[in-house]
Amino acid sequence: MYTATGKSAKSEKNELLEQYMPMVKRLAHHMMGRLPPSVEEDDLVQAGMIGLLDAVSRYDEAQSAQFEAYAIQRIRGSMIDELRQLDWMPRSTRQSMRKIEQAINALQHRLGRQPSETEIAEHMKLPLAEYQAMLGDARGHQLLYFEDFGDTDEDESFLDKQAAGEDSMPLPQLLDANLRACIIAGIENLPEREQLLMSLYYEQELNLREISEVFGVSESRICQLHGQAIARLRARLKEDAWIVEA
Repeated sequence: MYTATGKSAKSEKNELLEQYMPMVKRLAHHMMGRLPPSVEEDDLVQAGMIGLLDAVSRYDEAQSAQFEAYAIQRIRGSMIDELRQLDWMPRSTRQSMRKIEQAINALQHRLGRQPSETEIAEHMKLPLAEYQAMLGDARGHQLLYFEDFGDTDEDESFLDKQAAGEDSMPLPQLLDANLRACIIAGIENLPEREQLLMSLYYEQELNLREISEVFGVSESRICQLHGQAIARLRARLKEDAWIVEA
């Protein structure tokens, strides 16, 4: 069977696969910045390729002008399915990050400024290297979780909450102008280096490896700084009662 372009459907689908394979790798690489080291990028790529194949096989169901957006949705969906099976954010890691957030909050009140890494580690009675290792282990810690907005079942995985229907999404709160203002103020209050990191990662969409080249440090060090910046912002949101403490 031939399409309006004169190409066979099989040929056109093969071209789509070849065209969008690099996008699968880009999506996987960017998602890795939010995930712990235990997750293998190759596993995400493989899952993403399954999503791309699914999108291509359903190509006739989507208008050609919308194919890329449709493919991205299928690719990300397949990656999330893969992550759900991996249990990618252990509860112990989340508990460690809560302790860091609490330490930051206590020090901010006592010092009247953002505490340094050394001060946070000393407050937690940890060697600096152990504190930094905790930050590295928490790669994938996020600014907001669904349970931050109220009562949820702690046994329900974060990814299951992500896949929930629209009625359970905290979108109205996320779009609230006051919350946005609070997050912006929190970012502006970050140490200068962490402000730059957040800008490069979230505004310019550089991945962690690219940011490490800008900073002239290792990618693992960028993971630590990113985790610390997120902890500072979460401490700010808890202080302003946007996050409900579990």
